[in-house]
Amino acid sequence: MASILLLAIGIVIVTALLGSALFQSLTPINEAILSPLEQKCQLIANEGYKIHTIYPASNPDELPEDDMKRLLYLDEIWIKECVSVLPADTIFSITNNVERDFSHGE
Repeated sequence: MASILLLAIGIVIVTALLGSALFQSLTPINEAILSPLEQKCQLIANEGYKIHTIYPASNPDELPEDDMKRLLYLDEIWIKECVSVLPADTIFSITNNVERDFSHGE
């Protein structure tokens, strides 16, 4: 009777460990869940960073007119809708994510 009880306990433990391992493998580890505003700010930052990577050493006055207008528009939105609303640590996290994504070629 004791051996059956130990066997049942062992099966329960092994099943729990395997279930836990399966659950962890299906759950993304480093993907933080962003609020809709944070997602919007991430997109704004990505788009602005793309323009900065095309013209890395240029001032806004040296950019083609369409790119300059787009960059100034993105900067205005970034300040009004992101920097003035979100906490500083969230802003830093978004900018770090953008730099990381572009440095890894994503």
